[in-house]
Amino acid sequence: MIEFLQALHRQIPGKVLLLWDGAPIHRSKRVAAYLAQQTDWLHVERLPAYAPELNPVEYLWSYWKEHELANFCPKDIWELGHAASQALKRIRRRKRRPRLIAAFFAQAELF
Repeated sequence: MIEFLQALHRQIPGKVLLLWDGAPIHRSKRVAAYLAQQTDWLHVERLPAYAPELNPVEYLWSYWKEHELANFCPKDIWELGHAASQALKRIRRRKRRPRLIAAFFAQAELF
């Protein structure tokens, strides 16, 4: 997790708001110590233990599975990874993207 956050900081040098669920990996002492040292660029908001309706990314995954990868049956994990990457690129390139992504957040705000 720490390696991921370090890579994230290299890719996004500005301030970051990180939404986390209650997964054990997010609550370890080592991760907590790392987060305590990163307050200049990283702000963490924790979601309740199970609240997918509050997490905008859940709406993205739902859209992705229903529209981008519907009826897709990969032969292996590599094929799935490639298809997932291509699907996310298509979502980013669409002209409607800002409205689509805003809709995921609007859904989350309803709850």
